[in-house]
Amino acid sequence: MDTLWDNIERLSAVCRAVGAHLPDEELKALQIGKVAEEAGEAMHALHGLKGLTTCGDDHTWSEVQNDLVSSVIAALLAMYYIDPTGARATFDEILHRRTRRGRQATAAA
Repeated sequence: MDTLWDNIERLSAVCRAVGAHLPDEELKALQIGKVAEEAGEAMHALHGLKGLTTCGDDHTWSEVQNDLVSSVIAALLAMYYIDPTGARATFDEILHRRTRRGRQATAAA
């Protein structure tokens, strides 16, 4: 069974092949920008869901979730671009550190 990171690795290979004409540092920067773009699309969908757009777009929570997942994928790709051999370990370490309070609260309950 494929893991999330196996899929990210394969997707990275496809994306890097398409961007092979660009320097590595530019690919990294563009991928980080993609994270912001996808997050912006999630925000736009949320605005549409709440009737706050002037363009008349109607959106659903499913569309918001789709754009959020796109943001996560873009972020994981950016991490992989930055450090292909260490992205998984870096992610795990940061996730562990950032969820410490939740683990402590769960243990105390």
